[in-house]
Amino acid sequence: MTSFRAFRIHQDDAGFHAGLETMDTDALWPGEVLVKAAYSSVNFKDALAGTGKGRILRQFPLNGGIDVAGHVVASTDPAFKEGDAVLCTGAGLSETRDGGYGEYVRLDARWTIPLPAGLGLRESMILGTAGFTAALALAQMQDNRQTPSLGPIAVTGATGGVGMLAVDMYARAGYEVHAISGKADHFGFLAELGAAQCIDRHQLAFSGKPMDSARFGGALDNVGGTMLAGLLPLIAPYGNVAICGNAGGIAFDSTVMPFIIRGVNLLGVASAGTARDQRDRVWQHLASDWKPRHLDRIATREVTLDELPAVFPAMLAGQSFGRTVVRHAGT
Repeated sequence: MTSFRAFRIHQDDAGFHAGLETMDTDALWPGEVLVKAAYSSVNFKDALAGTGKGRILRQFPLNGGIDVAGHVVASTDPAFKEGDAVLCTGAGLSETRDGGYGEYVRLDARWTIPLPAGLGLRESMILGTAGFTAALALAQMQDNRQTPSLGPIAVTGATGGVGMLAVDMYARAGYEVHAISGKADHFGFLAELGAAQCIDRHQLAFSGKPMDSARFGGALDNVGGTMLAGLLPLIAPYGNVAICGNAGGIAFDSTVMPFIIRGVNLLGVASAGTARDQRDRVWQHLASDWKPRHLDRIATREVTLDELPAVFPAMLAGQSFGRTVVRHAGT
């Protein structure tokens, strides 16, 4: 039994409350692999959970943090031994079991990923759920016959965590990337990441026609709402639109025309429950041919557990930029 600090989230008779606490490893959620955390990351979902602004946790109390990377200190599963570098994203962290905002975390061996060669622990958390989601979207698109020859891939919400990583990653994978964002002051940064063209969403006029001239070979949409509805008529025949966010709303109006005339495909990307074989495949890509070239630039902030609570309000207010990495004590 080891005592450690964690950002723990409660919902009880006193209402919602969260903050740093000292607890023992024996109190962690059950699992085969005990890990001393080195890094975690901050995602929008973490900010919702850590402030009580979203119903993320399905039980209380739990440690926050949907991502974690570190070294194994004990394991009852023979696939892992002391000292192994591992990571985990989603898979119930900070939803149904203790997450990565603790100096220790106990993981389910089924979802514990050995750190792939070519990727450092900190790099894996710059990627985290955001990078995994962007890569999973590309994997699903390519499984559905997406190729650079179909035309450029549009990335909406391009200055968000998923968007930035997707711009860099998709360019690395050989695609022409058109970044769509309402933050024109960051267009230079997006171009440096690999965007061939930056489009101001405020100046992106949609015709409202069921189908329009094809402009994009495919898209990764972080926005939903009217953005998704406007993109669908612009997708080339047999292109794919992968949807992974709803910053612009959960509902959209469209017609069946792009789907039944051009064979456009709408692919849902839900990273948290991804099957293990797909996780392994995606992380191997992230450590090699899809690894973004500018991870250190995309990681714009590094905080400790003590500094973590102050990050959440700014993120929810749309004031954050780039990826925030959480560095644990002793790292």
